[in-house]
Amino acid sequence: MTDLLKTLAYLHGKPTATGRLKVNPEDFFVSETLDFTPTNEGEHFLVRIRKKGENTQYIANELAKACGVSSKDVSWAGLKDRQAVTEQWFGVHLPGQPSPDLSAFVQSHEGVLAILETLRHDKKLRPGSLTGNQFKVVVRDFNSAENIEARLIQIKEKGVPNYFGSQRFGRNGNNVLAARDWGQDKMRVRDKAKRSFYLSAARSYLFNLILCSRIEADACRAPMLGDLLINDRNETSKVEDIEQALMQLNSGAWQISGPMTGDNALPTDLNARMFEQNMLDSEPHLLALIRNNRMRHDRRALILYPQNMTWMKEDTTLTLDFSLPAGSFATSVMREIMDQAFEGELDAHLDK
Repeated sequence: MTDLLKTLAYLHGKPTATGRLKVNPEDFFVSETLDFTPTNEGEHFLVRIRKKGENTQYIANELAKACGVSSKDVSWAGLKDRQAVTEQWFGVHLPGQPSPDLSAFVQSHEGVLAILETLRHDKKLRPGSLTGNQFKVVVRDFNSAENIEARLIQIKEKGVPNYFGSQRFGRNGNNVLAARDWGQDKMRVRDKAKRSFYLSAARSYLFNLILCSRIEADACRAPMLGDLLINDRNETSKVEDIEQALMQLNSGAWQISGPMTGDNALPTDLNARMFEQNMLDSEPHLLALIRNNRMRHDRRALILYPQNMTWMKEDTTLTLDFSLPAGSFATSVMREIMDQAFEGELDAHLDK
């Protein structure tokens, strides 16, 4: 199993702790929070489902059957792992139809634990319609020679690298390999879903590469001239004065950003642009692919701060609770806590 995160730099040094994740589905819990309030009227039927041991696509297909519609009429806000307990929203397009009774659907599907909520809405539920996710992660057989309490406090206060998780890159990193081939015209990709996966993998890989380099250069919190700072409203501010930028960063309202590379020139200047461009030029085929497909440039914060983070250690079990904004990955938090090969999905998001 190729883990593209394995060689990336750590913000708090490589952890020595070990343990086992997802021994049981209940050991990994995730609950979605929508970025809008449903209107409770309209042609879209929203369903919040608690499920275990089933993936998002399967539940969507089965929900379509229960509602008497095609699978294409069912949408979701984010993909979630099968080996977990998840609370997830689905949307069913039911124009001119009443909200269906789903009691038989629950009874006939062992993996559907409960229907938590049903509402109507006037717009389709789309990937990315989330403000974030709440996680509860149980690590069993947890063993650490270091002061894990001090490390967890560091993570809570100083955050972790905002890396894209390895699931973004496909099994064995195959999405990145395919993106490189596509960028060299070694293959043609007509399937819309595959195109999206490969382009997303290319941009995410380049972001991780630049973030890793900034950590290694001890420049993850140290602004460069020409950097773009970003706030939680995705507004940006260009660094023209280092002292002023440090004041912005120290306020907690701003962070240094990295590029979600597009086909246009980098919006950074001076030292920051040179740093970013040098890294992008090291992957010419991925860069060519992004430019040829007219991707729009965007920015992403370098540091991820787990919110409402608490933990409890009992004997050899470590239990963590935290919430993350949409587009971020629990793997980024867990890899700073323990040395663990993340095979498969821990949390899958297609929102960014």
